[in-house]
Amino acid sequence: MTDAARLARLNAVKLAALVRAHVGGEPVLEPGEYGGGAALLHGHDAWVLAATDPERALGGALAWAVRRGAGALHLVAESGTGLLARRAAAFSFPVHVWHAEGRALLPAVAEPLPVPPAVPAAHLEFEPVMVVAGAVPCVEHGVLAGEVRGLEVCRVVDDEFTGAVRLEVGVGAHDREAFLMLHGDRPTADALAEVVAAVAAHRRPGAASHPLNRLAKERALRARLVAEPGLIGAEQVVAVAPPVPRPNLKDPVPCVAVATVAGRQVTVVCSTGVDLDAVPFAIDARTAIGTAACCLVLPERDAVGLQRELAALASPPVEVWPLADVS
Repeated sequence: MTDAARLARLNAVKLAALVRAHVGGEPVLEPGEYGGGAALLHGHDAWVLAATDPERALGGALAWAVRRGAGALHLVAESGTGLLARRAAAFSFPVHVWHAEGRALLPAVAEPLPVPPAVPAAHLEFEPVMVVAGAVPCVEHGVLAGEVRGLEVCRVVDDEFTGAVRLEVGVGAHDREAFLMLHGDRPTADALAEVVAAVAAHRRPGAASHPLNRLAKERALRARLVAEPGLIGAEQVVAVAPPVPRPNLKDPVPCVAVATVAGRQVTVVCSTGVDLDAVPFAIDARTAIGTAACCLVLPERDAVGLQRELAALASPPVEVWPLADVS
């Protein structure tokens, strides 16, 4: 038995034990396959244990329940349950989120959206340097970074030892550290301008496949909408911060913008690939921005039927806007 199979079996045993202890008696449980945890049916209820990356498990768990004709979803996790409960409350499909504490299941309490901290004034002083070098300043949850067509190429940081503020060049923390070691004697503005030019060549629409355009595809899509708002029938599209901080630059995570469409404000969530948690993320984004309308913009090939089903279950529904001419 492989490690993955062993873990899947352990998760299945754990979920079954939790459900039996919760409902009492000798319930009839019908186990099913679920990546990143375990799932089973108990009568008309679907039970899902989110063991891996629980904060992004709601969409996949809902999809599992819907596909099996369940009447309600019980989502169990050991962390991130406050976020899950907040997002679950915005669906018309009944979702109950439980926090697993030992063998007990406790009802999860929805936590409020995080309040983004302000960017320190000393950090904002580097914004003109980014602009001159050709990078687009981007503020998210107290962090000032510079992007090229959606890919972060620099970030303002505080030195962990001296506390000094500096602008680091590179894609991600490790790249910034390596760049500093190799090119620490070069003026930051000159170094950043070279990186911007190199990255821009690979991030333009229609460019050949390259590691630099395989990262942050959803943010490249947003950057294109900002430059060409007419793609979604908008007069203007402005990039804004996500409802929760991005965990890293490597993993794909939806991103957010606000569009002006026929004079009304619309929350726009950009996603690429079939990300089943894009709809729960969009619900958070709509709440954070405060618009009535919300749309999920993604390449046409990624607008699968299940994604549309989840969008329709949001209350009010999230619109799905597929784009045919984006990669």
